[in-house]
Amino acid sequence: MAPRRLNVLVYTGTGSTVESVRHCLYSLRRLLSPNYAVIPIAETALLKEPWASTCALLVFPGGADLGYCRVLNGAGNTAISLFVRRGGAYLGFCAGGYYASRRCEFEVGHPKLEVTGGRELGFFPGTCRGGAFKGFAYHSERGARAADIVVNKSAFPGVGVVPDVFKCYYNGGGVFVNPETTDASDTEVLAEYQDDIDVASGYVKAAVVYCKVGMGSAILMGPHPEFAAVNLTKHQDIPGYDGLINDLAADDGARANFLKACLTKLGLEVSQGESSTPSLSKIHLSSLNHVEVGKLLASFRDIITKEDTEEYIKDENDLFHLEKPDSRWSLAHLDRALASEYTAQKKTTGRGTPDPTAEYIQVPKQVVSHEIAWPEPKETPYFNHAVFYSSLAQYRKMDPGAKEWGDVLMYGEVVTSTNTLLEKNHNLLSKLPTGFTIAATTQVAGRGRGSNVWVSPAGSLIFSTVINHPAKDAVTRPIVFVQYLAAVAIIEAIQTYDVGYDKLPVKLKWPNDIYARDPTQSEQASFVKIGGILSNCAYSDGNYQVVLGIGINTNNGRPTTSLDALLSALASNKGLAPFRIERLIARILTRLEVLYDEFCGTGFSRRLEEKYYEHWLHANQIVTLEAEGGVKARVLGITTDWGMLKAEEVAADGINGALRPTGKVWALQSDENSFDFWKGLVRRKC
Repeated sequence: MAPRRLNVLVYTGTGSTVESVRHCLYSLRRLLSPNYAVIPIAETALLKEPWASTCALLVFPGGADLGYCRVLNGAGNTAISLFVRRGGAYLGFCAGGYYASRRCEFEVGHPKLEVTGGRELGFFPGTCRGGAFKGFAYHSERGARAADIVVNKSAFPGVGVVPDVFKCYYNGGGVFVNPETTDASDTEVLAEYQDDIDVASGYVKAAVVYCKVGMGSAILMGPHPEFAAVNLTKHQDIPGYDGLINDLAADDGARANFLKACLTKLGLEVSQGESSTPSLSKIHLSSLNHVEVGKLLASFRDIITKEDTEEYIKDENDLFHLEKPDSRWSLAHLDRALASEYTAQKKTTGRGTPDPTAEYIQVPKQVVSHEIAWPEPKETPYFNHAVFYSSLAQYRKMDPGAKEWGDVLMYGEVVTSTNTLLEKNHNLLSKLPTGFTIAATTQVAGRGRGSNVWVSPAGSLIFSTVINHPAKDAVTRPIVFVQYLAAVAIIEAIQTYDVGYDKLPVKLKWPNDIYARDPTQSEQASFVKIGGILSNCAYSDGNYQVVLGIGINTNNGRPTTSLDALLSALASNKGLAPFRIERLIARILTRLEVLYDEFCGTGFSRRLEEKYYEHWLHANQIVTLEAEGGVKARVLGITTDWGMLKAEEVAADGINGALRPTGKVWALQSDENSFDFWKGLVRRKC
């Protein structure tokens, strides 16, 4: 029996761009989860690995198709052509559409941009000619537009909801010339450009075509329906770009429905809705010094089990599969993973949408080790490892006391929860050094204090780091202070991120939240939450192992505001660049390492205490202590022994009705009390 085809492979090799790969992974994972694993593939794997037998769909994103030709002409294209003709499916966006046509004609007559010539794949047996609209410039958004796309609904019988017309991101794509007169009867126009285009096309302005190729099929597109508005970055230097994003956002549902219809036509099983909880991605293990990856894996020897030559870590909460290069295209473990994930996502809310509290416990977590080089940017398009490690080295020069935190990093685009992956798996956690860090772009089961659970939005900074705190020091250096040190480290990291960032209005709220002045409000006292800290603790071999989780709204403006929004609103902002998540993680780690080392040496000293109070929101705040019968109290600070909130009772019977301290003081534990800052209410947790 032929193997099941569960892989959707997105080409990330020469010619592709990080931005296009990122959009492909984002949209396809949300439309195809949990039925397929959407993963990147470079030219080396296309040429040398046995990918075809387990591949359901091969995707070529936008970029420059000459790069595709340069590395894949000959053997690569032969493998791709055989894959499709034997029953596979191909999806090409923009450059991927030019590349899979018999002939490419791009910007003919332009002295710098012209590209013409035959193409080997020839799935569309004619010419793809572009740009359909004038104004294209490489590595720029100046030629981008929200193009109106008219759908040939008769080409999608029985598919479901298909839009008549929708706005779609366009930047340099082509038109498929005279599809009705080509020498193949199996070519069908799926959609046309509504507006007049700037190149000759024949009778039809074909924007999207379907081609029957042997036993398989291909869909080629000039525009980019895989580009979601939420993933586009504002460009204040490009007139009208904000309007483009708004237009695309308004038609986002129609865009997703059209893309779903195309995937269905290619024979894929598409999710009923656009999932907000995409399939789990692979987790990449790397290090500043590559040799450290091998050393860490060697330390796992006694917790690794083998099954049919494959290596696993079977821990209390999760199963980790340590992927080998020669087993990358095997579906033995993937079959089990997707079946388990499907079961997890079957848990639904009353509205029939995926439940973000699904634990995904039974889904094997794929770990890829990088012992020779860091992951390529197009392998992890949401996280640039070179930027992270170079920033780590740069910030260590600013903080000489920072030497090792962040040296070993795990990163996954989509994970359950960075904290849960560590603190719920004690065998793995017991082997991890202080400063070991795991970062993610999206969490599908993020954890907060108590039972709080959420799906983290794209653009958030999400990471957890391990701190092995000696048990012998726990009395004089209580672990509770780690969360306070982390709060100070976050504020200082933001304000020392680079020159000019020191005026950003960020504060800390007891015990573990990061607040920022709301840039949409004129009142100076209006603050909203943009981040939080979660600290979990276990014991192993003479150490309390603290798993410190940090999340910050960095590039995302919702649900409250973000650091980038604060930058835009800053009066003194003179071209300050948006925050890079990789750089900010590196800065937080270096500041936290220095503050923690100082804490280990001096305890929560007067100097650290002053740093904490410099940034907090509660100086002399009047609060209501709900558990104490609703008495009024003034916040004094935190106790220096166990880090409890210290509040003194006040009565309104002083001179001229002034609040008078009664002398009664309470010390409130953070784990037992919550603090509603704006209501001034400290209440006992349930």
